Order: sequence, then C-alpha cells, then structure tokens
Amino acid sequence: MTNDVLASEGQGAKKSTARYSSWIGKVANSPAYRGTIGLVAENRLARLVVLLAVPLAWIAFFNIGPILQMGNISLLANYPLLDGAEPVYTFSQYALFFQESLYFVPFLRSLVFSIVVTASTLVVVYPVAYYIGKVIRPASRNKALLLLLTPFWAGEIIRVFSVIMLLANRGAVNALLRELGMIDRPIPMLYTYFSLSFGVVYLIALYMLLPLYSSIEKIPNSLLDAASDLGAGPLQRFRRVILPLSRDGIVSGCSLVFLTSIGVFAAPLLLGGPNTVIFPEIIAQLFHGSNDKWPAGAAFSIIMLLISLTTVGLFMRVVGGRNVKLM
Repeated sequence: MTNDVLASEGQGAKKSTARYSSWIGKVANSPAYRGTIGLVAENRLARLVVLLAVPLAWIAFFNIGPILQMGNISLLANYPLLDGAEPVYTFSQYALFFQESLYFVPFLRSLVFSIVVTASTLVVVYPVAYYIGKVIRPASRNKALLLLLTPFWAGEIIRVFSVIMLLANRGAVNALLRELGMIDRPIPMLYTYFSLSFGVVYLIALYMLLPLYSSIEKIPNSLLDAASDLGAGPLQRFRRVILPLSRDGIVSGCSLVFLTSIGVFAAPLLLGGPNTVIFPEIIAQLFHGSNDKWPAGAAFSIIMLLISLTTVGLFMRVVGGRNVKLM
C-alpha cells in the first residue's frame, strides 16, 4: 500500500514537472522570446550592457549631467539667456572668487571648519568604534550598533532642533550646570562655532562610525594577543597594530565626513550666527537672489567641488598610500 502511494506521488510529481518544463520550453522556444530576451541572454556582451545600463544611466543623468550643466552656467555672462540672445562665455565669475574677500574668506573658513570637524569626529568616534568592534562580545555587537544608529532614523532638521534644545540658554546643559551650582547665569553656547561644530559632528558621526567599525572589527584578535605576549602595552598595541590596520577605515571615514561637512547647509542656518557664515550659505544667497547671480553661484559651486575633491585626494594619497581601500 505504501509503495503504491509513493508511486502515485512520484507520477504526480513527474507530471507537474513535465507540465512546468513544457511551459518553460514553449516560452523559451517561441520566436518572441528568441528575438528579444533570448537574444540578450545568449550574448555575453549584451548581458554586460544590460547589467551596466541602469547604473551608468543613473550616474550620467543624476550625477555627471547636473555637474556639467552647472559648469556650463558658470561660464556664461548671463543666465537665463534672453530669447534670441547668443551665449557669451567668460571666466569672470571664477576671477570674482579670488578678487573679492567677501567670497574668498568664507571659503577658507569653511575649509578650516571642515578639517576641524573631521578631526574632532575621528577623535570622538574612534573609541566608540573600537569598543563595539573589540570589547563587546560578537553576539551583542549588532544590538550595540542598532542602539547607536537609532538617533539617525530621525530627520536632519529634528536632530538639529534637538541640539538647539540641548545648548539653549534654558536647555539641558545650562539647566544641569545651574542645578549643580557651577554657574549663576546661562552660558551662551548657541549661534557660535562651538554649537555649529557640535551639531555637525552629531549629524555626520555615522559616516565615520561605520567605516571605522568595519575596519577595526576585521583585525584578528590573534595579532593583539601576539603583541601582548611579546610585551607590548596597551598604547604600543594601539600604535603598532590597531592604528595601522584600521587605516582604510580612517581614510574612508575622514573622506566621507569632510565631503559632507564642507557642503552642509541646514545646520549652519539654524546653529550658526552672523560670525559663523560659511561658504555654502554664500552660494545659496547667490542662487536665491536675482537670476544674474546664478553664473557666480555655479562657478563658486564648481570651485568648492574641485578643491574639496583635490583635498580628499591628497589626504588619501598621503595617509592611505597607494594600496588604500575605501570601505
């Protein structure tokens, strides 16, 4: 009886498989399939083109295309062009950046600000990444990461306003200091470089944390144990083993943080003051003004892009060397 049941089930499975195979076979052998999808599937070059078409189109239309259009506008004497007017190309917008201290000084301020923010983020985040990657048990690392990532689920504006409520005259920091008897009047912390730097570090710390954690977590514990057995102390193990082996994460994290902080816009508007105007605010004012300022805004954007990429490239070459791997 059991054999008959198994035999009937096997025959049913064969029938269903045969029906499935015949259906696939009919589709695969149909002229429509052979002339379209089948033609692409059988050609190695065609498969490669199809796989690369979507990402290349995305890069071309949404990344390279806008930058090329920005570069074209930056070379125009006027934009938008009047009906029937011929475009006049000039480099006067680029010369204006170097001639007017009103534009050049805020850019230097932004460059220094971004370098300081990048270094501060590295100093603050590195111990956290090391603690998660090497001190916490492997089974609990995902929970620790999730706990650290939770604040970043909120929007940027929400997190900026949380910094305002923290550093305001009646905020949490001043209230705590007053309760401890350390101050009699509130310490003005908002609308200064301190509040701006604190807010930006808080906003972009994630870009430093993940590359650092990824590189530190990959360091074999056996190397640390071997260094300890050879008499290396904690500082020596950090300097001779951990720091060199986490170089890729440092380069990746610093590059991401620098490129993000030099173009940050919302935080300076809400956390900065009249003495903390940085270059993205100058560019925004040019675009928000009359149309004849758009070529200058485009030129300043191209200048900031080129100098930022050059700075990151030099940093990667000096710190990372030839064999650096971006995380």
